[in-house]
Amino acid sequence: MRVRFPVLLLSLAVIFFLTTEAAAAPLPAVDLNIHPSDSPEQVVDSVKLLVLLTLLSLAPAFLVMMTSFTRIVIVLSLLRTALGVPLIPSNQVIVGLALFLTAFIMAPTYKQINEDALQPYLNNQISQQEAQELAAKPLRSFMIRQTRDKDLGLFVNLAKMEKPEKPEDVPLHVVIPAFVISELKTAFEIGFLLFIPFLVIDMVVASLLMAMGMFMLPPVMIALPFKLLLFVMVDGWSLVVKSLVESFR
Repeated sequence: MRVRFPVLLLSLAVIFFLTTEAAAAPLPAVDLNIHPSDSPEQVVDSVKLLVLLTLLSLAPAFLVMMTSFTRIVIVLSLLRTALGVPLIPSNQVIVGLALFLTAFIMAPTYKQINEDALQPYLNNQISQQEAQELAAKPLRSFMIRQTRDKDLGLFVNLAKMEKPEKPEDVPLHVVIPAFVISELKTAFEIGFLLFIPFLVIDMVVASLLMAMGMFMLPPVMIALPFKLLLFVMVDGWSLVVKSLVESFR
């Protein structure tokens, strides 16, 4: 108590000094008013700002649906389930690894967008509409490379549009959903292949326990160390990450 009392007095003195200085200093005035516009250009700028803020709020959805993130996070989640440890690694680790792998895979595409569209637009060399068209080309090219012709044709037919002469002529609102369902199918195919070796271990362990008459011992408890040992011995994380990265090339 003897030690805390002087500290308390010192803290009160500091707070009193700071509040006194703040009261003596002039406070900045904050004014939030809505004024009528003097020209149509001001209204257009306000609408553009509103649209930009709306697009920024949808940026996470764009990141998930228009990049390699979907395939990566599904494969890593299925791998975690196949190992028999549904909570390890945690969701934060899975999503973090998927984000960094997405940044690594999408780096060439984003570099091309920056060189062809963003930098010329910031230097006032092209208009905003031209920048959007130039930025869409590399992204469309990436998604079309990963999209099956069957899925792309499905959404072309659903959109009731004329068959394009080449895939690059397909608009983005048709390419994106086709790309997403292709990514889902590819991710589940990779996940199925990951399940096979761990499923074999589960079947072998269950058969041995039944042959030994140990019906009360859960096979999962015995199979889990062997699955982890196998995954570590073959350097599983490196193999899975390497396969994921190479699947986009």
